[in-house]
Amino acid sequence: MVIAGGVAVVGGVPAAATPPSSTPGPTQERVTWSAQPSLPQSRSEVGVAALNGRVYVVGGSVESANTEPKYASNLVNSYDPRTRQWASHAPLPRELSHVGVAGLNGKLYAFGGFTNVVHIDPQSVSFEYDARRDRWTRLPDMPARLGSVGVAAVDGKLHLIGGRDSRRVETIPGVPFELGFGTVRTHFVYDPARRTWSTAPQLPAEARDHAGVAVLGDRIHVIGGRVEDVDQNLARHDVYDARTRRWTEAAPLPAPRSAGAAVVLDGRIVYAGGECRPGSETETFDDVTIYNPRTNRWSTVASMPLGGRHGIGAGQVDGRAYFVAGAPTCGGGSSADTLELKLR
Repeated sequence: MVIAGGVAVVGGVPAAATPPSSTPGPTQERVTWSAQPSLPQSRSEVGVAALNGRVYVVGGSVESANTEPKYASNLVNSYDPRTRQWASHAPLPRELSHVGVAGLNGKLYAFGGFTNVVHIDPQSVSFEYDARRDRWTRLPDMPARLGSVGVAAVDGKLHLIGGRDSRRVETIPGVPFELGFGTVRTHFVYDPARRTWSTAPQLPAEARDHAGVAVLGDRIHVIGGRVEDVDQNLARHDVYDARTRRWTEAAPLPAPRSAGAAVVLDGRIVYAGGECRPGSETETFDDVTIYNPRTNRWSTVASMPLGGRHGIGAGQVDGRAYFVAGAPTCGGGSSADTLELKLR
């Protein structure tokens, strides 16, 4: 299946004199969507990162026909776009959902996550995966217990930004389980060479989690997210310069959202999906928007062809972006879908 449409752009920190702009620009390019072989398991709330020409999918919640949902897993799979085949790998040492992942210097890193339903039991665990040996190694724990933390690899180090510590656990009338609330502005930095943790300037403005994170050069873009729940979604777009250790504000998303997927493609940031559409408790976003650092503007392009998704992940290989898994409705569900996006 191939579906064509318009495209948008993504980029770095705007000049200080450039005011933020949330107005979508005109379509400047076209994109092509292509369906790829499905992930072996239907999953959501996954960690996704590209490494060594493959797209890795780590942990997440799992749903199978006629079985109870599993809210955390140790599943690790990777997709090779050249062969169009999925592979299974050594499992995570701990079952997790909402795990933060990134690739750096030929290794895959996984941080934090939840072990129970709806943001319960955040973890401080950190792991390194060696693809050549198909082996996970435990690293020094994060300084805090967090799930849904944003992870960015810059200049040989890993930045962990925001996240949810679930310091408040609440019971909602009519809901048969507890929910964890409480987000943070923390910014931790892990140095793999020294196996040490340090701190960096915190997120400006609101604490948040479920944010999109993308790296352009030495700059980390933190996009959208939520203060605590989907009725507190953000359109905010903050950029951290790892050289100057300063935060600046860039053009916000065209609409507030959280739990979408952000990926860098051809010098731009593509953001797709998220939850929930305004006025709906079940409808996810299916639109795709691209940020151009040169113009500090977002443009809307062809939507995801299989409908909206949240808890979806994305990675880029050989100039194409791959969007994997995710839930079609807000608050739950899963899918095994894999979609390729290319600019043309």
